[in-house]
Amino acid sequence: MNVQVKYHDLRFVFFLFVALSIAACSKDEMTDPPIGPGSGGGMMEDTTSLGDGPVDFSKLQDTYGQLASPDLTSQWAHYNTHDPSYVVDEEFTYSYSTDVAFGHAIRPGLQIRRSKNLVEWEFVGWVFPVIPTQGANYIRQNGGEPNQGIWAPYIMKVDNEYRLYYSLASNIGRLSAIGMATASDPKGPFLERGLVVTSLNDASTHTNAIDPTVIIDKDGSHWMYYGSSWDGIYRMELDPSTGLAMVENDKGVRVAHRGFTSNTINGNIEAPEIIYNPEFDMYYLFIAYDWLETKYNVRVGRSENATGPFYDIYGNDVNQFVDDQPMILAPYQFDGHSGWQGVSHPGVFEKEGDFYIGHQGRPGVNPFYMVMHTRQIFWTEDGWPLVSCQRFATEEETPVEEAEIPGEYERIFFDYEVVPGFAETQVSPNFRFSERISLNADGTISGSKMGSWTYSAPWLNVSYDDGTTEKLRIERGRDWENEVASTVLFTGLNDQQIAVWGKKLQ
Repeated sequence: MNVQVKYHDLRFVFFLFVALSIAACSKDEMTDPPIGPGSGGGMMEDTTSLGDGPVDFSKLQDTYGQLASPDLTSQWAHYNTHDPSYVVDEEFTYSYSTDVAFGHAIRPGLQIRRSKNLVEWEFVGWVFPVIPTQGANYIRQNGGEPNQGIWAPYIMKVDNEYRLYYSLASNIGRLSAIGMATASDPKGPFLERGLVVTSLNDASTHTNAIDPTVIIDKDGSHWMYYGSSWDGIYRMELDPSTGLAMVENDKGVRVAHRGFTSNTINGNIEAPEIIYNPEFDMYYLFIAYDWLETKYNVRVGRSENATGPFYDIYGNDVNQFVDDQPMILAPYQFDGHSGWQGVSHPGVFEKEGDFYIGHQGRPGVNPFYMVMHTRQIFWTEDGWPLVSCQRFATEEETPVEEAEIPGEYERIFFDYEVVPGFAETQVSPNFRFSERISLNADGTISGSKMGSWTYSAPWLNVSYDDGTTEKLRIERGRDWENEVASTVLFTGLNDQQIAVWGKKLQ
């Protein structure tokens, strides 16, 4: 079926709203760009406020209105983070993210943070001192005005060069550009090297030139995946020596799309992230579904090749007009907490042999706050990713013994409600709420569901009386909602490939 998808990318509406409608600063109140590392000027003098001691979790609250001002960037830490991308570099892990701040207009330039332990983050500065010239010129030459904020960067290291891909959109839907800048240091200075791919507000079948990610194939080829709305996710080849398009003006080919309900698309598809896992010799394409303020969630497909095709867990090509499984991360709410929504635009990275997923989280109590979440990724025995139900908290991964399993748990089942459309229809986060079950010492399950369980570390095998089964990966972790330092957590899939989360109550 040859369907041309034409619909407005509403992302710019959100960022205009954050930057303007709820802005608390006038231009006169804007602060000058800071002097120092990451200012866009790239001075190499460097100090760090990050220590090696235990984490003070009392400082890591869900809301941060008192710190949101651009006058207080030194205290932003993991706050005001949207669309993060990561690179691991010796002592630090660096994160680069979209230009946003809760309740304030801020200077453009892409925000830089870094961490030693993936929990405590230090604000470093900005990639650029102003809107990138090459992207801005392209937009103006085509009748638009560039947004005064840069979106959705991607960072990678090639040999001794840091390549930073940025997304610049405009006041005209789909008039956008992905450009590249390079530096010899993760803090900069970053220098523009060219535009990689562009898009126009025209009648052509194409996607929006934002949201880049890059993978280096085993044969050394470089492939960029990008796109939001319109015609889905695209793949194009890059020149390994320059990081720019292998063929000038290439747009690539489509590799992923979504399903429709009564000729209305089921929601946005955007923000791809591609990684390679050598354990399974597979390439994994993570994709963001739905509206970024509410139902935002993460789907994943995999391929034996860096160029695809990618298949979901049911064996469907993700380029078909269907919604794919598994959905490994989605808005959720445990007891005693307002919940987290908008939990997508994944940045996936490997550090010291473990995989992590970073993303923004928006607390249900006020969904305009944007907090960086970092979670560990585990893998099923046949090579599908599972996301921890709790944020990483520097916990030590020691084995969980069977005697520790019995107790009362909160369990979340990630079924999904299709709400076609965008912001005007996807106004609810569709939280998945927790329910209580007890894993009893005699191997039975009681509470909201009845059944039985067995344990063969690290896998908990569950059989319910309704005939469904679950295979859950047990880990130790922090219960963030109840401020418990360590408890038993699980994440996994049921026999229908639907994600299940849980945590033991202390």
